[in-house]
Amino acid sequence: MRQGPDGKRRWGLSRAAEATLAGHTETCPRAPESTPRPHDGSVEHRARKQLIDARRAIEPILRAAVASLSDPLDRLAGYHFGWCDPQGVPIAGGTQGKALRPALTIAAATACGGSAEQAVHAAAAVELLHNFSLVHDDVMDTDPMRHGRPTVWRVWGETNATLLGDALQALALAVLSDGAPETVTSEAVIRLARATVTLCRGQYEDCAFEGRPLVSVDEYLTMAAGKTGALLGCACALGALCAGADHRMVSAMHTFGIELGLVFQLVDDAIDIWGDPAVTGKPAHSDLIHRKQSFPVVCALTSDTGPGRELARIYHGRHPMTPARAARAADLIEEAGGRQRTLRRAATALESAVEALPADTAADDLMALAHLVAYRDR
Repeated sequence: MRQGPDGKRRWGLSRAAEATLAGHTETCPRAPESTPRPHDGSVEHRARKQLIDARRAIEPILRAAVASLSDPLDRLAGYHFGWCDPQGVPIAGGTQGKALRPALTIAAATACGGSAEQAVHAAAAVELLHNFSLVHDDVMDTDPMRHGRPTVWRVWGETNATLLGDALQALALAVLSDGAPETVTSEAVIRLARATVTLCRGQYEDCAFEGRPLVSVDEYLTMAAGKTGALLGCACALGALCAGADHRMVSAMHTFGIELGLVFQLVDDAIDIWGDPAVTGKPAHSDLIHRKQSFPVVCALTSDTGPGRELARIYHGRHPMTPARAARAADLIEEAGGRQRTLRRAATALESAVEALPADTAADDLMALAHLVAYRDR
């Protein structure tokens, strides 16, 4: 880590990130000693502790919000969060999400001189909104499983799952308006509402891409900024807002979150194609089997290369996308440069996220979370 002449942070990981994310750490030039190494255990431990602490901090608020719903929506929500089985019987140690977004909200607040207590309701609101999107995504993508269990729509049907998602969105706004510091409640609610609109637009574009033969790189990046970046940007901005930060700092945190959202999406796209199913918990090549226009695919299809043209014949053909065809598609994407371009763009976004943080920010927690996002394997 170093400070540039413009007062911005610099994190010399662009080339290191590309090589590491590509799985070739042995070819990565040695970074300065002051730079966190891609697999620095202390940084990863710090980040994972933040995820655990954030989950513990927001869970009572989430449970109280869900309890305010009438039956059966409260039971559907409890099942989705991993707290109970379909009959409502409590489950100890149920599988839940990463809690990345609430962790970012709290980390942004503390980076701006605030406390976790000031931002905890905003963090819970962001998690509720995130889960609204997950429930709806499962319906739109017809995903049968989440965290190793049947998704809500598979258990209760698409209509009930859609209604649950709507309820979680409403709860997010209610939790935020009830718990955010009074001086910033109005702006906080407006920011969350606007992020919801942007998120929905991004999701619409993502779905629309599936019916198109070709998507440009710029179109994909705009979609990702909405679908994934908007909520991470909002999460960080809300943390700063709840800490009483000025407009400059709130804006910087928002930019950090948007860029980190792009890192998250690009790494996610790469993991879906080249990740280990035993680690990810997802079927191999699920995006390819569904012919999704993920970033590596977009890069390959627009590469004007032999492998890219062969990929287009597979992707746009009428034959079913069998596991064998999906595996061949993955090889073609790599041959066409899709993997390398994806990882390079993720590294650039990581640099942009870090550079957005003013040098006078106590951003170690945010940096640790950014490290975890960039170098995760699931």
